[in-house]
Amino acid sequence: MLKTIEGVYRGGQIELAEIPHNIREETYVIITFFESSDVDLRTRHIDKTSAAEDLRAHLTTIDLRTRGIDKAQAADLRARLATFTEDWENQEMSIYDNYIERTSNR
Repeated sequence: MLKTIEGVYRGGQIELAEIPHNIREETYVIITFFESSDVDLRTRHIDKTSAAEDLRAHLTTIDLRTRGIDKAQAADLRARLATFTEDWENQEMSIYDNYIERTSNR
């Protein structure tokens, strides 16, 4: 499940714009810092295209060696996961987006 909440980094802490609901304590989070040029602070509008490009650039450069994965292991993983790529990117897979969130109220 992915949930997005806006906030501001101030004094070494993240101040959230709202309190998240239905989130377990100690849930893992990833914080993305936007360049001030990507955000109009008066309207809180985020230039999502620019921000997404920045995020994509950072996400595609992962040093696998720091995670204990050598070139041979990376090649093996890439080959084994390639079989899922077409299915995973299929439009019909969007049914699984927010699956836990949608089914938790049942």
